[in-house]
Amino acid sequence: MRLRRTAFAVLPLLVVAAAGCAPEEEPDSAADPTPSADTSESGSDSPAPDACATESLPLLEPGTLTIGTDSPAYEPWFVKDDPTNGKGFESAVAYAVAEQLGFSADQVTWVTVPFNTSFAPGDKFFDFDINQISITEERAAVVDFSDGYYQAAQAVVALKNSPVADVTTIAELADYNLGAQTATTSLTAIRDVINPANDPAVFEDTNAAKQALLNGQIDAILADVPTASYISDFEIPGSAVVGQFQPETGEQEQFGILFEKGSALVPCVNEAIAALEADGTLEQIEQQWLADYLSIPELQ
Repeated sequence: MRLRRTAFAVLPLLVVAAAGCAPEEEPDSAADPTPSADTSESGSDSPAPDACATESLPLLEPGTLTIGTDSPAYEPWFVKDDPTNGKGFESAVAYAVAEQLGFSADQVTWVTVPFNTSFAPGDKFFDFDINQISITEERAAVVDFSDGYYQAAQAVVALKNSPVADVTTIAELADYNLGAQTATTSLTAIRDVINPANDPAVFEDTNAAKQALLNGQIDAILADVPTASYISDFEIPGSAVVGQFQPETGEQEQFGILFEKGSALVPCVNEAIAALEADGTLEQIEQQWLADYLSIPELQ
């Protein structure tokens, strides 16, 4: 699973010279729409012949693929807060999609897009955004999504000396003070699935949530599984990932690449994702960047 989400800000990062606690709108109510990989109106369409030829793609800047993500860009999705290096799961996926579309690494430009801003209504200053954005019907009413490129589950991070470290069921978590980043499916999972006795603590970004855990302000953090594992392994000494669970929403939660509503680029990116699935590239990228973070017990 971010800072400055109250206004749309897009700041150019670097044009790439060489290849190299899950984040949704914070609802006033507890309802979270059912994630679905095909909620985009254009996401399931097949492109017209030659519509996906590189020179025919509808781009913000001709000859350049402009990709958005947030800053900081967290590991293991990105490495060293640098989307341009091709390292980390989502950076690697972005460059693999770019290659399928016919772009070399030096034809890719990254821009900073705050997480909440990415799925706000209106014009976009990127061709697509990749940022652990869960596909939901509510979001798909104002933006478009690709088919899912990663299936996400939620995980709980607590200090090893905390009573939370001993829980084995979701129901037990309801007795503790929990926190998550604002506008994320992790926050929705706390409210809808765990339904704790106390309202969850809401943080502007994962860094603030981590500090609150260290300060004893909360008992545990929720985040997507890879992020939670990275937090525990490398960022909070003396912490552990207590367990994981998949919110019961009918379909497994998926991350999708995000586009401006009505973007003609969606079918072409879906073709690229399908090709990466078919030839095993997506699986290879997941094994390279996420495998070390996925062996976590399930909470019943």
